[in-house]
Amino acid sequence: MSKEDKLVPKQRFNEFKNDGGWNLNHLGAVVKEINEKTGSNRFTLLSITSGIGLVSQLEKFGREIAGESYKNYYVINKGDFAYNKSSTKLYPEGEIALLETFENGAVPNSIFTCFRVNKSEILPNFLKYPFINNVHGKWLKKFISVGARANGALQVNTKDLFTLPISYPSLTEQQKIADCLSSLDDLITAENEKLGALKKHKKGLMQQLFPAEGEKVPKLRFPEFKISGDWEFAPIGIKIDLLSGYAFKSHEISDNVTGTRLVRGINVTEGRIRHSIEIDRYFLGSLEKLGKFKVQKNDLVIAMDGSKVGKNTALVTASDEGGLLVQRVARLRADSESLIKYIFHQVNSVKFHSYVDRINTSSGIPHISSEQIKSFQIHFPPLDDELQKIESFITYLNSEISEQTKKINELKLHKKGLMQQLFPTIN
Repeated sequence: MSKEDKLVPKQRFNEFKNDGGWNLNHLGAVVKEINEKTGSNRFTLLSITSGIGLVSQLEKFGREIAGESYKNYYVINKGDFAYNKSSTKLYPEGEIALLETFENGAVPNSIFTCFRVNKSEILPNFLKYPFINNVHGKWLKKFISVGARANGALQVNTKDLFTLPISYPSLTEQQKIADCLSSLDDLITAENEKLGALKKHKKGLMQQLFPAEGEKVPKLRFPEFKISGDWEFAPIGIKIDLLSGYAFKSHEISDNVTGTRLVRGINVTEGRIRHSIEIDRYFLGSLEKLGKFKVQKNDLVIAMDGSKVGKNTALVTASDEGGLLVQRVARLRADSESLIKYIFHQVNSVKFHSYVDRINTSSGIPHISSEQIKSFQIHFPPLDDELQKIESFITYLNSEISEQTKKINELKLHKKGLMQQLFPTIN
């Protein structure tokens, strides 16, 4: 172990500002590999859910999947770490998680390396944060060969993992940092629970605001519309104008931003139209005969093929107005803003997703046709005022969910920035 005078974080608690540099060591010097096997003893079987950590196999898979290999599973205790050598989007070089919610458990020896820290040197609840920040992934990247896998796992040598350089201050300062970040974790958890409650509340209301199958009126109705009469169950095609996009030739499509932006299937994602330099494309030719393919604000666009067909739907915003609709993207337009938003709420729902799954029997690329979109049936209230009231209410619920999601994302961003300040950079 060495103490590096220059190894100090950008931000430090006042009581530790004169404590000098942090200790620098290799992971293997402060941890011990765990090789204890389950044998015939019974333990909770664990797995890793990316970004969440160690969870029971029952929770993740609905069953335990050890089979005959169970006797070779590694046994870990609360405060131990487990490195899962499976690549995920969040952790391409594998994820290291701290066991916190169980007193003990067992993980598959085929894809896990487990270790226990020397608590006289370093605290588990401190060390977990560099791993959350993927410090190990940045280090292991140079040791992992592209495509090198065994039994579905990355081929990572434990000695390479244990040469990972780590820095740490005194135990007292470690605890202070861990307490600070843990309180932020608790706040994020509480806000996530609030978001879950909002979504559950919306789901319950949606089930009551619209007539159930075979019914003509909903269970819950605004007081002023209680005697307004039965709802109509009809295909959305009778209420909208649907247009499928233009088949541009490949040589007409450019990445030159001086052209007119195209609205392609890849741009339409769940609830919004996305843009980036990688996916945006433009048309540089004459617009003289393409006027009808220009999208307008509050048009509803639906990507008509792809793995998420039926889910990639969005309303056109002012910033996307004037874009040109490309083939395999449907544009739905209605006589009023409230009507198209009402239809959007219905299309952007499990009901429409299930409908698409049911009718999509193709063995090739999943797709949906214009006629199939127009044939989707929903309930319409008898009065425009009632439809507008329902649409406004759902929009309000969505805005509450959106604001809560934004709040959580801001907290996560704050935490990420704080971690970068509280931990020094190792060159």
